[in-house]
Amino acid sequence: MIGWLSEWWRGGTAAVEPASARDAARLAQLHGASFAHGWGEGEFESMMSERNTLVHRLRLGRKTIGFAVSRIGADEAEILSIAVDQGSRGRGLSRTLLMTHLGHLAGRGVRTIFLEVEENNQPARRLYDRAGFMVVGRRERYYKQPNGEQLNALLMRRDLS
Repeated sequence: MIGWLSEWWRGGTAAVEPASARDAARLAQLHGASFAHGWGEGEFESMMSERNTLVHRLRLGRKTIGFAVSRIGADEAEILSIAVDQGSRGRGLSRTLLMTHLGHLAGRGVRTIFLEVEENNQPARRLYDRAGFMVVGRRERYYKQPNGEQLNALLMRRDLS
């Protein structure tokens, strides 16, 4: 505990800011460490070049420790992925990232946000529940794990207006 606290003080405060193509390699690294099927650097570069995609990075000091990616369609958006580095979890940083990201989506005219989350991912579910998302559906065996196991996904929704 003392280690992360001293890093926090040395590293400065957390900052959420737009990501750029220069961040693609780090975002791919974070995604690969957080999910069974990680996205590659090229996939992040491609998403960041699309006008309807919003990508934010979360920095602690000079180090990028997280990201959020959403795709916008008219007045709706879908959060495609959100991740925070394993060593930085449990400090409320994901909430800062999510709420800032939602604020930027609202600023672009988005009124409704959707996302899918693995049913047994309790930390993510708590994050989304506390942020006002509600379960509106379920997809059976949606996520396939490397060991072949198939896990259910919950479809969640939050209105911004």
